Amino acid sequence: MASNGVSSMSDDQELEEIRRRKLEEIQQAQESDESQAIQKEQYDQQRQAALRKILNSDARERMARLRIARPDFAEAVENQLIMMAQSGQLHTVIDDASLVLILERLTPEKREITIKRR
Repeated sequence: MASNGVSSMSDDQELEEIRRRKLEEIQQAQESDESQAIQKEQYDQQRQAALRKILNSDARERMARLRIARPDFAEAVENQLIMMAQSGQLHTVIDDASLVLILERLTPEKREITIKRR
């Protein structure tokens, strides 16, 4: 019976060690997730600050509506505008009319699809 008590004690210690390691892994994962969330938030804030400098209020509203309807396209347009501003290609603030022209150039032409019924 003494050997059972030792074995049980060893099992308890092993189980406690496994629990402790698992808790450490969970805590590290949470810290990593938190730091990634903070980095993403900082990146988003920098993007918004850059867009505030590039676009006037009407153009920003249009981009917000576009982001709701077509998020991938809006992000691509924003990235392109930011890159143009960083490279010095934009010299003035973009107003709504200019943004409409830019969007028309970037929007692919729609192909007309006709369905013929027999």
